[in-house]
Amino acid sequence: MKTLHIGQRIEKMLADRHLDITELSRRTGLDLPFLQGLLDDDVYPSIGPLLKVARALGVRLGTLVDDHISQDPLIVRGAERSAELHMLRAKDRPQTMRFHSLGRGKTDRHMEPFYVELLPESAKAPRLSSHEGEEWFVVTAGQVEVIYGRETYRLAVGDSIYYNSVVPHWVSCAGSAPAAIYAVLYIPE
Repeated sequence: MKTLHIGQRIEKMLADRHLDITELSRRTGLDLPFLQGLLDDDVYPSIGPLLKVARALGVRLGTLVDDHISQDPLIVRGAERSAELHMLRAKDRPQTMRFHSLGRGKTDRHMEPFYVELLPESAKAPRLSSHEGEEWFVVTAGQVEVIYGRETYRLAVGDSIYYNSVVPHWVSCAGSAPAAIYAVLYIPE
């Protein structure tokens, strides 16, 4: 089965629902150039805008980023993570983060677990976002900087953070070496 990039998945869902990008913009409040960049895989979307798109399409965030269906229990082998969807990619620009869904295919899930690689470029242009729900993560490699509201926190390997994601926030690599986290997002229906 061919893996679709996030833009291709959104285009397919729009077509399946007989919607266009203008209607998606109206439903999400996101501007047309941003959405076109998302469809063209030419922007670095954060979870907040992706959540708005998922809700506008009537699907869970996990459904938006998944293209496989599994049965219980869901097991994701470490070696299989590298083949996962890289949600944050763009044409002719370096990646800043790579999200690997750890709940991929579990259609009845209520949490969104991810393994996230944070590259040093992620700290260059923080774009705070907010959305309903909660987030928790633990640092497994490198150092991570979290901007949460007006405060900034630096986390090292073994440190974790749990916060309400309605507060504007940004997570990035801190330093010149890549970092990695295991993250769990809860987004209420």
